[in-house]
Amino acid sequence: MSGELQPMAGERGAVRRIRVAFIVTILGAVGFATSYVMGGNTQWLGVSLAAALAGLAYGFAVWGRKLLTKGGYVEPRPALAASQEEEALLADAAGGPQSPVRRRGLVGLLLTATASLGIAALFPLRSLLAFRLPDPVTQLRRTVWRQGGLRLVTPEGQPVRAEDVTEDSIRIVVPEGHRRDGDAPAFVVRLDPARLRRPPSGGSVDGGVVAYSLLCTHAGCPVALYEEGTGRMLCPCHQSAFDLRDGARPIAGPAARPLPGLPLEVDDEGYLRARGDFTAPPGAGFWSLP
Repeated sequence: MSGELQPMAGERGAVRRIRVAFIVTILGAVGFATSYVMGGNTQWLGVSLAAALAGLAYGFAVWGRKLLTKGGYVEPRPALAASQEEEALLADAAGGPQSPVRRRGLVGLLLTATASLGIAALFPLRSLLAFRLPDPVTQLRRTVWRQGGLRLVTPEGQPVRAEDVTEDSIRIVVPEGHRRDGDAPAFVVRLDPARLRRPPSGGSVDGGVVAYSLLCTHAGCPVALYEEGTGRMLCPCHQSAFDLRDGARPIAGPAARPLPGLPLEVDDEGYLRARGDFTAPPGAGFWSLP
C-alpha cells in the first residue's frame, strides 16, 4: 500500500468547479468594495456580497464532498499511540503534493478568496467607525428649506410664479429637487394685507403672497382644506382650524401651535424662492414640550 493518495474519480471536474466558485467569491468581493466606494445602490451591494458568499460556500461544499476522503469508519479497538511510520504517512497525506487539502493549488485560491472578502468587509467597517448617530430631534427641527434659495415647485415639478398665486385657492409646493422626498411640504396663497390682523410669521411678497407649512401642528396631517371667505385652513384628520389672517393661529381643534411660516423672496424671473427654513419646526406638536 502506497503512502500517496490516488486521484479520485471526477476530481478534475470538481477542482474546476471549486476554482470557479472561489473566483466568483473574489469577483463578488471586489464588486462589493468597488460599489461601496463609488456609492453604489443597496441592491448591487447585496447581489455582489451574496455572490461572494455563495461562491465560497459552494467551493467548500464541493471540496468536502469530492476531494476529501469519505467515511465513516469504526475503530474496533481503543485508540493507540501512532507509530513514527504512521505519523509520517499521515503527515504526507495531509501536507504532501497529493493531499486532498493542498492539491492543485486550491489552498492559495481559497486564501485569496477569503482575504478578498475580509478586505471588502473593511470598507463598511470604516464607515461604522466614523459614523456618528445623528440627533433625531435636531433632524426633525430642520428641513431642506434651510439651504435657502430653493425655488417653490408644485408636486409635479412646475416652478411657481408670484403672479400666479391668487386669493381663490392655495397651491401646494415642495422644495425644488426634493419633490419625491416628501420633505417639508408647504402651501402658498395670496392674502389681502388690509384684512390681516397679525403679520405672517414668514413675511409676505408681491403684495400679499404668503407661505406656510402644510403639516398640521397637532399630528402632522396635511391641512389642505382652504376657506377662501374666512382665510382659514382646516385639517381633515382632527378638525383643527388655523386663521391665516391672524398669523395662522389655531382657532379650533386640538392643535396648539400656529402653522410655521416660510420666508419667501421673488427672483429676477418672477419665481418664488425660500429665503430659509420654516420659522418653527413643522409637524406634530411635541415641539412645545419641555
